[in-house]
Amino acid sequence: MKKVFSAFLAIIMVMSAAVSAFAYSEADGYTTKVENEEYYKKFYGQGIEINVCNWGEYLANDSVNFVDVNKDFEELTGIKVNYTLFSTNEELYAKLRAGGTNYDIIVPSDYMIGRMIDEGMLEKLDFGNIPNYENVDETYKNMNFDPNNEYSVPLFWGVVGIIYNKSMVDEADLTGWDILWNEKYSGNMLMFSNSRDAFALSLMDLGYSFNTTNPDELAEAAEHLKEQKPLVQAYVMDEIYDKMEGGEAAVAPYYNGDAVLMMDVNEDLDFYLPDETSIFIDSMCIPKGASNKEAAELYINYMCEATVAAANSYYVGYSTPIHAAYELLDEELQESEIAYPDAEMLSELDSFLTLPEDTNRIIDGYWTEIMANSASVWVYIAILGALAAGAVAAVFVRKNIKRKRMDY
Repeated sequence: MKKVFSAFLAIIMVMSAAVSAFAYSEADGYTTKVENEEYYKKFYGQGIEINVCNWGEYLANDSVNFVDVNKDFEELTGIKVNYTLFSTNEELYAKLRAGGTNYDIIVPSDYMIGRMIDEGMLEKLDFGNIPNYENVDETYKNMNFDPNNEYSVPLFWGVVGIIYNKSMVDEADLTGWDILWNEKYSGNMLMFSNSRDAFALSLMDLGYSFNTTNPDELAEAAEHLKEQKPLVQAYVMDEIYDKMEGGEAAVAPYYNGDAVLMMDVNEDLDFYLPDETSIFIDSMCIPKGASNKEAAELYINYMCEATVAAANSYYVGYSTPIHAAYELLDEELQESEIAYPDAEMLSELDSFLTLPEDTNRIIDGYWTEIMANSASVWVYIAILGALAAGAVAAVFVRKNIKRKRMDY
């Protein structure tokens, strides 16, 4: 399903929405104040808690230098937020399938939402409890993974590209995804540790659709990934922050919002967007059997407040689907070619589709084979403990650096 981003961005760039007293200003900065505070008091003093499982680094959470949206939500509503993280869609899926978890809110990506809907793993939302759903731009409704807008509300959207160290990479080599198979960067290359993203890159480099169900194309992509494996230093997700920010690797595929954060820390880093790439939408959902569904819907509604969505987008670096929130962002972020890439290019991009179960099994089987006895994986596991202390320190530092305005 093609996304009509050119029309969307054209609209929001000329919107003249009034900026309320709760919005961004040079004097006050971003806030999470809402205009209808009374709406959020329905559960106040009742001792309710909700369990939220989200991607790492995916909400504004710096109460010292910026805002902490979960803390502010707790103070506004009296609802305690128990916040945990996951690193891949597949990890989240496995947790839910295994049972023993009791999440009220999860934030999977497009294709995983479709899979969870098909397998009866999500609750239908009561949009009477989410009036701020009207703030979501129509571009992000009726998506292929939730065509009837019953199970999900978008939180962020973004694109996949290549983050690289300018002091270590010859920019003449940035001609497409093929740099990830360039032997020049052997041992200095990182790769996605989840099967769907890794196969997507391999398929695109071979000239195939990343939504293919053709077994021959999938087999060729698997062989292509096996050829790449000796070049890979480590297969990573959130660990990419420490490696790229610390100059431990030269090049890696990753998401544009995370690239913005990493470039904030290391001025040698830059972001390259190949002509052919994928666009993704991460959305808030409620798992089947959630304990506090109405309180969870209140949380979703809060995340759709213009002020809250703007603060999240500014802090995290990802693009907001809330049209009024875009208007509250500072000009540098609005004009960032990384956070808001060229509209004409975006209009041509596809998103991940929910694949048939037999195709998922084929990919999972190949991925297990690719990862088996991988020296890169075992080296990574061996040094993970040693890196843990440094990673914690790096996250602490990153969360306490006062956010400067994006200047890209």
